[in-house]
Amino acid sequence: MNRTLMTSRAIKGCVAAVLLACGTAHSTELLNSSYDVSRELFVALNPGFVQQWQTEHPGDPLTIKQSHAGSSKQALAILQGLKADVVTYNQVTDVQILHDRGDLIPADWQSRLPNNSSPFYSTMGFLVRKGNPKNIHGWDDLVRADVKLVFPNPKTSGNGRYAYLAAWGATSLADGGDDAKTRAWMQKFIGNVEVFDTGGRGATTTFAERGQGDVLISFESEVNNIRNQYGADKYEVIIPKVNILAEFPVAWVDKNVEKNGTLTAAKEYLNYLYSPAARKTIAGFYYRVNDPAIMTADKARFPAVELFKVEDRFGGWPQTMKTHFADGGELDKLIAAGHQ
Repeated sequence: MNRTLMTSRAIKGCVAAVLLACGTAHSTELLNSSYDVSRELFVALNPGFVQQWQTEHPGDPLTIKQSHAGSSKQALAILQGLKADVVTYNQVTDVQILHDRGDLIPADWQSRLPNNSSPFYSTMGFLVRKGNPKNIHGWDDLVRADVKLVFPNPKTSGNGRYAYLAAWGATSLADGGDDAKTRAWMQKFIGNVEVFDTGGRGATTTFAERGQGDVLISFESEVNNIRNQYGADKYEVIIPKVNILAEFPVAWVDKNVEKNGTLTAAKEYLNYLYSPAARKTIAGFYYRVNDPAIMTADKARFPAVELFKVEDRFGGWPQTMKTHFADGGELDKLIAAGHQ
């Protein structure tokens, strides 16, 4: 065999090897920035989507990474440069801020996916120790002098803001809208908080592992999963009959997916959260879904509640953040009053 033919074959072989290497080297990676008590949920959800992606995109392996903390902290991290492809938060304002302060997503982001870009929702629940030693049944029981509360700081946690607003809204409804009575009740409520952790998972650790407080207030999903994790024989769950609607908004981060080249994967990932398979997994973690068949089948897990919206009781999230959680707002006033 002459040297020219050998050289030609060698070159062709090298080109084929390079093309093969290039084909197998390509992969996609997504970073999901989420609130701090969603770790286990997405650990359970991600494999189903990875399998779907690999079926529809052969030769393009997918890796999903997760980042968790209080949702407001997560949003701030993105504004400061975290290159998350998607956000899966527990409050609209923590997604909206990506538009308002960073122009990372469009103003109409909530119209891009069903149910205002909220694939699932929840409400607030109480976790008490076995036997319910403090006889806790509803919001009114939380202001007794012998009851100590644990929930996240509303300044840093969407979970904490929902706990605060659920208490305020339910009490306001019971008081017939008497602001003076509601504020007096809320002063006792805030005064009973033993620990304000920065996020929901920190509050769980404080209550379940450090043994502080008589009642942990957190999402219905979280208190049920805590009970199962730490022992159903050690805790009981109470879901107040009048409660708040807690929506869990999601969005792909336009500026980041453009830079990362992950727009297709990010869109498909968030759409997957609305699929029947994903909804079944989500409901298994005690989140409520907009699927009557699943909710009917799981009605024993989800007590009937009268839910009110932030928009209806507080005038929407922008007004709520300004009135209650800005410096010098209602929360600061209640804390200051408790220290007098």
